[in-house]
Amino acid sequence: MQQALRREGIEINLRTIQRDLKTLAKQFPLEADGLSPQGWRWRDDAPDMSAPGMTSGQALTFMMVEQHLRLLMPASILDELRPWFDNARQQANQNTAPAHRWADKVRIVPPSQPLIPPAINSEALEAIQDALLQERRLDACYENRSKKETQTLELDPLALIQRGPVMYLIATRKGSEEPRIFALHRFHSAALKKEKARRPKTFHLDDYLKQGALGFGNGGTRKLNIVLSREAGEHLYESRLSEDQKITEHPSGTLKICATVADTPQLDWWLRAMGAMQAEGEELT
Repeated sequence: MQQALRREGIEINLRTIQRDLKTLAKQFPLEADGLSPQGWRWRDDAPDMSAPGMTSGQALTFMMVEQHLRLLMPASILDELRPWFDNARQQANQNTAPAHRWADKVRIVPPSQPLIPPAINSEALEAIQDALLQERRLDACYENRSKKETQTLELDPLALIQRGPVMYLIATRKGSEEPRIFALHRFHSAALKKEKARRPKTFHLDDYLKQGALGFGNGGTRKLNIVLSREAGEHLYESRLSEDQKITEHPSGTLKICATVADTPQLDWWLRAMGAMQAEGEELT
């Protein structure tokens, strides 16, 4: 309970919580277990205090949050929401309202070849999520893919990103303010430290992503001039490569696309996937 209160920004000592619980037990069906340290629970005869009045829309929201945001939400908060998730599923099973059937009518499908997500150490994931939530430093054991070795790191967490099937932690290392990318499935272990995490004043998550960081680039841009067949490039009329994109239609039926984009390996992969084309590029400073 003390940890849950701290997540809400409330600092309180254990003695105060114990006194308050004894007072609350006079008004609510609470009981102590008589052990040391003392635990508290709802009595077996306590009435259901979840959310019996949950609407169809609210139940649908909880079901979709549990389905799609599980890895992006701290485990401690998900545990707090567990009674509402259970209540939502129960209502969905008992209710025939159209809203309850919505979850069976929508899916998120990856635009590329579907991949099985790599396994993540659940204890390390929970520690990383808590470190982000509480803005605290992190000790971690991390496997470097290129060197095939395990490193002991002290990290200041900045953000969690899901890119396709893989989750990444954006963090700075001890003694540096340069954001780095760490794949969550390569953490063998992680533990919170007491120290508050440092956050570089120049770090803004949206700006960081716009620079192409999760495409594993270095922040540079590239001027693209590519020629595609109409079949290959027609979707770019609706889903543009950049704000300054221009498309010129040639009499032969091909399309010339000019755009300024982040210079990343992901761009190279995309160009190769387009198949046969004519392309040339010039680096921009």
